[in-house]
Order: sequence, then structure tokens, then C-alpha cells
Amino acid sequence: MSRSEYSEVTEEVIRDLENILGPSNVSANLEKRQAYSRDEVPPQQWGDLPPAEVLCFPESTGQVSKLLSYADQHRIPVTPRGAGTGLSGGAVPSRGGILLSFEKMNRILELDTANLTITVEPGVITSEITKAAQSAGLLYAGDPCSGDISTIGGNVAENAGGNKVVKYGATGNHVLGLEVVLPDGSISRFGGKRRKDVTGYDLVHLIVGSEGTLAVVTKIILKLFPLPRKVIDLLIPFQDTASAIALVPRLIIDGKVMPSTVEFMDKSSLQLVKKYLNLRIPCEEAGAHLIVQLEGNDPDWLRSEILRVGDLCRECGALEVFVAESKIHRNIIWKLRKGIAEEPWAHDMPCCIEEDIVAPIGEIPSLMNFLRDLEANGGIRYIAYGHVGDGNMHMTLFTEKGTPDSDTVLENARLALYRKVNELGGTLTGEHGVGLKRRNYLPLFLDEAQIRLLRRIKKAFDPHNILNPGKITPPAEEEGLG
Repeated sequence: MSRSEYSEVTEEVIRDLENILGPSNVSANLEKRQAYSRDEVPPQQWGDLPPAEVLCFPESTGQVSKLLSYADQHRIPVTPRGAGTGLSGGAVPSRGGILLSFEKMNRILELDTANLTITVEPGVITSEITKAAQSAGLLYAGDPCSGDISTIGGNVAENAGGNKVVKYGATGNHVLGLEVVLPDGSISRFGGKRRKDVTGYDLVHLIVGSEGTLAVVTKIILKLFPLPRKVIDLLIPFQDTASAIALVPRLIIDGKVMPSTVEFMDKSSLQLVKKYLNLRIPCEEAGAHLIVQLEGNDPDWLRSEILRVGDLCRECGALEVFVAESKIHRNIIWKLRKGIAEEPWAHDMPCCIEEDIVAPIGEIPSLMNFLRDLEANGGIRYIAYGHVGDGNMHMTLFTEKGTPDSDTVLENARLALYRKVNELGGTLTGEHGVGLKRRNYLPLFLDEAQIRLLRRIKKAFDPHNILNPGKITPPAEEEGLG
């Protein structure tokens, strides 16, 4: 549906929404609407979109149900939003309408130690779930780098990954059950506290990662694990990227070690973050650094693991192995890693694009060689970092100030990168999502039959296309949804 095929939000509609939610939970203030109608991606990447016409802040599942029923009947688009930390435009309204913010649905409802679960509302900040679990001696292993500011609802919508995926999996691996409101306002519950369920299709994990296009999540049941007694981080510099990447499979195969984290940072990313944070970096001349995290309950066993891993690192060409046991030293390492995502904006890069590709781990050296060639011949520069333990690499491509036709140069580089990733058996996005930002590139990775199937699933859930329209599928594929 085009914007003209939806109903506008009139004064009468606003009064109706106030009757559903209460006047204090509805706002038509322009400045506020503009602030809520964006995420962390510069809006110029998708042109001049008008903001949401009204903001709604529900406090209960019942209110969400009534609001969606009303919106469906009146053909008003609805865009769900968490904390606005997304990197794909997934929570950016593409058709105006209602923006549905979950900041008031922010309660931890139950911590069930008997079943090792925690039940939460979508507006809970991810790190608050981690703290609640730790207070009971348990671990919530979802660990996106944005965990201190992102909400669990947004994590579920994007199937956020993060630092512990190599051992524990992405957000979807931790989701056991969901309460959802469908676009027509009906309430349904998928899954539960049980660990196994093959009764029908796996609707829980159809919703996870669907970017708020199929249903609105109002409660989430998450899996918990025993909390390890000891966690140690290793910072390991290497002469070059190939040597660093070679360590990853050897850790698991030869070292018989399952690290909870294996993170990669190239030299360029660390040089930028050094300026940004004014921190000293050990072996800053190194071509790449890895962060390897080990955890366990027996300190003696963990120390022996560190020695074995250290020997294996040196066999793979590590220049040194720095061990961070104290919280202070561990925090410094993670300040480096988490600061990288903010570098482009801190250094006022005039033209840049951030990518979230995934490739088979063994192909990452080939991908990095390709990036070096692209930098040498394509007129761009880049930084690379990310979750190399699961093959999910983040890359920022940018041009120097004053580069002629920088937008065209970057777009050509992006297309070349995508084609190479596809050639290597990789994919478009690992955790940031498709959203508005990547929907036009979906046909590079999915064939026509797959895209048609996405359309059919969307139409089955949302026949009037009111829920987060304009996301995931390319624009032409939206025709006929209404």
C-alpha cells in the first residue's frame, strides 16, 4: 500500500487513541514525533520520510490489542519501537501513522528459578535482565553490544546477536515463549516455559527476527543458564588478519575449548577508537586483535585453560597474550570493543555506511583481502570488527572529506562487497536486520520464490499491511499487500 491508501491521523483519531490509552499516553507534539521517528542510522540513507503522525505509549497488552484493532479497522499504519538503537531503520515509520513505543511496558514480571526462565515486557533494558538473572546466580546470555541501552523487545524483533553467540547463540536461542498481539488486535501465546515443542509450526521463531512486521510482542519468556563463577578475557594481538582468523577453528578443534566470546578488531578500527577514547592499546602496531573470553567454575581448571589457549595462540602467530582477570581490566578491553561502533560519528566521517555481513569463518581472510583491494582501487577506506567467532563482521566503509561523488563511490563499494559476500556463501545481515536500509538489496541474496514466500507470510499475518509497512521486502514486492 502506498501512503495515500492509508488513513490519516486526524484529530478525531487522536481523541479515539486517547480514549484507548489515556491522554497522558498519546502525543502529537512535532518535536517529540521527529525524535521518535528515527534510529541510529542517518536518515539521509532513505530520503525524506515524514515522522509518525502520533506517538502512543501503551501500558498493557490489553491496550495494545485495542489500539491494533482500531488501527486495522481504520487502515492506519503502526510502527513498533523499542529504544531506537537499531541500525537498519526497522523502527523508522515509512508511512507516517502511529508510532508504538514500549517504554512504559518495562517490567520484569517473573524470575522462575525452578524452570530457569525470566518473563519480561518488551520495554525492559537488556542489561536489566542480565542483572536480575545474576542476582539469582543465573545468566541471561543475550549480550548485544548495545545491551546497556537497547530493549529486549528490539532484540527479539531483530534477533540480535552480540558477543556470546559463538557459545550460547543469538537472542532467538534464548526465547522460549511469546505473548503477541496480531495486527487485527487478537492476542495469542506461542511457546512457553517448556524446552521442547514440535506441536505445529515453530511460531515463536517465526516472530523472532521478523522486525515487528508480523505481530507486536508484549511478553517474552527467556531461557537462563547457571552463572559461571569466573570469567576471564584475553586480548591477543596478531601481525595480520589471516593469523588472527586462523586461531578461531583451532581453539575449538585442537584446543577443545568453547570460548563464550571471540571478537575481532582490525588495526584501523583500533587506531580510531584510540583517538576517540584516549586509551593505550597494547601492541598497537599489530594488524589485528582478538578478544577471547573463557568462563568456568573451577579457578584451577580455568588457569590451565588459559595456558593451553595461550600456547595455541602463539602457535598461530600471536604477538602476545594479555590476560584480564580483574573487572577493571576487563572493562577497559570491552570499552575498546564497544567504542568502535561510535567511531564514525565521533570522527565526523562525512560519508559512510555501516554493514553487518555474515560469511563462513574460513572465508573471512578472503573477505578481508577483498576489502584491502577495494580500498586500494575503489576510492574508499574501511574499518572492520565484529563477532568473528560466528562469522558476523561489521564493516564501516567511508570516504575522505572532499571525495568527488562520494555517494556514488560508496554505493559502488557496497554493491561490490555484497556480491563478494554472496560469492563466499555469506549473507546480507547477521543481527542488525534488513529494515529500510537493506530492503532494496534483498534480491542479491534471496531468489524470487523466497521473496514471494516472505510476501505470503506477511499477508497471512497482516492482510491490510498496517504493521511496520515498507520493511524487509523490496518496494515492488509490497504491491498487492493491501
